[in-house]
Amino acid sequence: MHCRRPNMKQARGFTLIELMIVVAIVAILAAIAYPSYTNYVLRTRRADGKEFLMRVAAAQERRFTNLNRYGSMADLGLGTSSENGYYTVDVALANGDQTYTLTAAPQGAQAPDQCGNLTLTNTGFKGQSGTESNGKCW
Repeated sequence: MHCRRPNMKQARGFTLIELMIVVAIVAILAAIAYPSYTNYVLRTRRADGKEFLMRVAAAQERRFTNLNRYGSMADLGLGTSSENGYYTVDVALANGDQTYTLTAAPQGAQAPDQCGNLTLTNTGFKGQSGTESNGKCW
């Protein structure tokens, strides 16, 4: 006599090991992709600061054309914060208001940017205070 087992349907699905392998692969991909993503976000936000610096520089040149001197942010009628709030801009006037240096300082979520402060002078010199090369920042 043979004992017959009841007819059980074959179980289908993923084993725990297969699931753990997939989770490990996803974790590795995320670990590789996340730093690239954060660098991309910082670089994109940097455009907010550069755009604001250029806008302030254009306003400075218009003022210089009319009054033969540069002015403060208040003189220009501009606020100190960039459009999206990632940078604040300060004006340093020198030589009897005949030269200026604009400095855009990263704020909030942009603070970890490796370019640090972005600068722009009345002669068009573009600089930065961070560890990243100037070519990558501008």
